[in-house]
Amino acid sequence: MCSFCGSALPADRKPGFNEACESCGRDLHACVNCRFYSPGIHWDCAETSITEGISDKEKRNPCDWFETAPRLKAAGKGDPSAQRAGEKARRDLDKLFGG
Repeated sequence: MCSFCGSALPADRKPGFNEACESCGRDLHACVNCRFYSPGIHWDCAETSITEGISDKEKRNPCDWFETAPRLKAAGKGDPSAQRAGEKARRDLDKLFGG
């Protein structure tokens, strides 16, 4: 799912460099959607082969090491049980906080 709006991402491939989320229009080939994105470590990236950091983690970037984060693929269109679990979690939070 998109790290910005929660919409399903392509589960069978990595997004293209210029690809945007169909729901919110945000860039998909961005650090926040990458499996190596790890805030707090050097350059916020767990891939040790990179030679320079990316300044804006939410915008598209030319990193060749980009791989869609597995956590974002889990709730894709092909996994209805994960989608139902996410919906239940939202309802439970709404009940808890009076939403």
